[in-house]
Amino acid sequence: MKLYDYSDSDEGHKPREECGVFGIYGNEGAANLSYLGLYTLQHRGQESAGIATSDGEHIYRYANMGKVVDVFKEEHMRSLRGHMAIAHNRYSTMGSSFLRNAQPLRVDSILGPIVLSHNGNLVNAGILRFALEREGSIFQTSIDSEVIVHLMARSGIPDFMDALIHALRKIRGAYSLLVMNKNCIYAIRDPQGFRPLVLGRLGDAWVVASETCAFDIIDAEYVREVLPGELIEISKNGIKSYFPFERQKQSLCVFEYIYFSRPDSIIFGNSVHEMRINLGRMLARQSPVEADIVVPIPDSSICAAIGYARESGIPYEKGMIRSHYIGRTFIEPTQKIRDFGAKIKYNIVRSVIADKRIVVVDDSIMRGTTMRKIIKMFRNGGAKEIHVRISAPPTKFPCFYGIDIPTRSELIASSHTIEEIRKYIRVDSIEYLTVETLLKAIDNSNMRFCTACFDGNYPIEFEQMEDSQKYLFEDMATSEYY
Repeated sequence: MKLYDYSDSDEGHKPREECGVFGIYGNEGAANLSYLGLYTLQHRGQESAGIATSDGEHIYRYANMGKVVDVFKEEHMRSLRGHMAIAHNRYSTMGSSFLRNAQPLRVDSILGPIVLSHNGNLVNAGILRFALEREGSIFQTSIDSEVIVHLMARSGIPDFMDALIHALRKIRGAYSLLVMNKNCIYAIRDPQGFRPLVLGRLGDAWVVASETCAFDIIDAEYVREVLPGELIEISKNGIKSYFPFERQKQSLCVFEYIYFSRPDSIIFGNSVHEMRINLGRMLARQSPVEADIVVPIPDSSICAAIGYARESGIPYEKGMIRSHYIGRTFIEPTQKIRDFGAKIKYNIVRSVIADKRIVVVDDSIMRGTTMRKIIKMFRNGGAKEIHVRISAPPTKFPCFYGIDIPTRSELIASSHTIEEIRKYIRVDSIEYLTVETLLKAIDNSNMRFCTACFDGNYPIEFEQMEDSQKYLFEDMATSEYY
């Protein structure tokens, strides 16, 4: 029988999530609470998961490949003792998909043990790594975050936090970072604030996570964001806040609102659900069309579709169902089934769309191949007209700040006009939000967003990023052992 790997076919129609981080200080059930936090952040990474804990004397760590529910068994959780923990789930945007790259990363150094969980990408990591290796450093992984611990260990600075600040002043790029030693947790967000990081309370314990949905599952209270450029020290003395970096212009990732974060989260100070509703409303104002129903591509486009329906007055209908029980590998039927990869994930509700003029709302189109298959399913289901509305601008450029967007040559909008895309996916019309309309929809005078994947205006110089990417994307771990 032929094995069909779904992950190599239709899954690439969306950008990959980056990573999720979670940390807690001051609760003897730290490992179990971290497990629940990671479980809630599973949408941010499904490749590996790990938890590291400390009881003040020893650090315990376990990480493996796979989803949270598959990685951790009872015996693993029992071994993770202590009142403090940091945790991580990962999809690789830097470094290969091997066990040795699973985080939290733990090393022993002259500063004592250093444990690290990172969401984002360091754009100068390749240059730093090359310099460190020339000076004798031996790297154990191919992830960009490892340069931080080498910079700390080689700094000659005896104080742990001062060594951490020394290292962070040398790196450039996106990082929402949790660093732990035996006694403290440090939560840091890069000066431009690319990726989210939030702070909460659970009784006397402090909690840090990529999104507030990780607080809800453990009944923790959302306190505030970790601010861009802020370093928070959490210890037995409570929390202390520092701003040790030069102030920079904010570059918040707009894709967090469009796609990545869960709609029940608060990030960058706002409800993700409400932001997506606003995107749909603005899309309806900008690109109206006469139709009978509005249909989302589930699940990430549901909020935008609701907003479009409310603003346009066109009824919202659930005309497509998504399966939530898909593993990575499937047995393909003996009989050849066209577009099998799309069909095992999606199915249309014929009674809803038959003989209807439909507005199909989605949050993005990357290569266009899966959207074309989905449109064919709507056509076969009897849709009379199909009008596609995308609640984001055309994605034309790759991301270097922690999102795995396909290369520019693979992005259909980078080399095709909107009319050419319309013809390729075979719809009656297609419209995207403009960058200007997008920014109006999420308007907040206190925030500035990175829109580089739409307009190519990278907040950090492309030449330096390209040099470091070139180095880091070379696979440094070719052995099948890993």
